Amino acid sequence: MVWCAALIWLSLSGVACGKSEAPAIITTPPPTVKTFSNPLINGADPSVFQKDQTYYYMHTTGNSIRLWKTSALSKLNDAMPQTLFTPIPGSDNSRNVWAPEIYFMDGKWYIYYTAGNGQDISQRTWVLENSNPDPMTGTWIDKGRIYNPDTDFWAIDGTILEYNGNRYFLWCGRPDAKNIDLTQNIYISKMSNPWTLEGSTTKLSVPEFAWEKNGFAVNEAPQILKAANNQIYMVYSASYCGTDDYALGLMTLKAGGNPLVLADWAKRSQPVFSKKPQSNAFGPGHSSFFMSPDKAESWMIYHANSFTNQGCGEQRNIRMQKITFSADGLPNLGEPVANGLHINKPSGD
Repeated sequence: MVWCAALIWLSLSGVACGKSEAPAIITTPPPTVKTFSNPLINGADPSVFQKDQTYYYMHTTGNSIRLWKTSALSKLNDAMPQTLFTPIPGSDNSRNVWAPEIYFMDGKWYIYYTAGNGQDISQRTWVLENSNPDPMTGTWIDKGRIYNPDTDFWAIDGTILEYNGNRYFLWCGRPDAKNIDLTQNIYISKMSNPWTLEGSTTKLSVPEFAWEKNGFAVNEAPQILKAANNQIYMVYSASYCGTDDYALGLMTLKAGGNPLVLADWAKRSQPVFSKKPQSNAFGPGHSSFFMSPDKAESWMIYHANSFTNQGCGEQRNIRMQKITFSADGLPNLGEPVANGLHINKPSGD
């Protein structure tokens, strides 16, 4: 009975006659995707605010204000937007809701946006406030218009400059209350709090070069770009957005300068970012700037059309690309990167 005892031992030890254990299955995780391609999503007038490890993204929707929240802008299309504010129908801010921007200041969240009653002449800049730590939740309070009485005309594309302990509000406006002259200039005023301007207004930039006057004379969508050496730049959009020649210009605030003094700013005579048909980039503009998650790289997000003559409509789409700075701190925005081209994600993404 030796063979029987051996059989019992094999059975108890889990070994079956004529069979072997199944080999262990080793699974390999999918490779990490290190690139992305433009466009990210459809939209226009993008803005980004970066707080801690989170990006808050907004763009024009026309009838409401929505917010996207993500840890990686290269995956913006995967984020689900939250509608934060829908104006009351028939109110002075119920139509043409454009170019919202979100900021965290003095322990609260603020959104600056453009809206009117449906007539172009009524477009103004407005402010919302939320004290909740998470801007995706809580209550948004309408703080009304933000304006300076000496230039309380047509106003769009409001943005914030924080510099030397002060805050300044920049926007695009027209030169007279009757809107007879449709030239779009960029203005700046000091802020006494996040919803109030104080003192006089400075007209910071007017369309003066031919590349700023395609369609008609436009300087709009001011955005602040800070270099590592704390040098302040103002990037703006020029020419009518309905043309393929919508482009970006640049102004530099001199070191130690006063943002309210025009003489302390220097304006470039040529655009710093413009169309590139071979990259399917027509009318690139309305930029916003952010740092990579590890703060090692500077990036730009903007809108453009993929084909010629698509105008200021829903065909515009959102793109982003890395920018660099020269040894003396001057920004180099490069050229529009081609649609579909695989681009390395932001460092730390």
